[in-house]
Amino acid sequence: MKKFISLLSALIFVAIIMSGCGPSKVIVKEKPAPPRYSQPLAPGPQYIWVSNEWVVKNGIYEYRKGYWVPVSNKHRHYTEGHWESRKHGWVWISGHWK
Repeated sequence: MKKFISLLSALIFVAIIMSGCGPSKVIVKEKPAPPRYSQPLAPGPQYIWVSNEWVVKNGIYEYRKGYWVPVSNKHRHYTEGHWESRKHGWVWISGHWK
């Protein structure tokens, strides 16, 4: 019985670890069209606009509106995210700070 419980525990542990593994990018056949909305005015002169993004939630892309970030030593220049063509479709490349 102890061997069975140990084996079952090991299998559950492996299943949990393996569920987190896999491709980090989701590929779609067509690029989704972003919703239309107006970019709000900057709250002040020392702000940088972080563009709209597509984030993966539960295996699908979800649209996230852009937002303003105060300029700091960490935030100097933001490179916008973009769609990249792949062999079987499109994948979103997230924006990042330089």
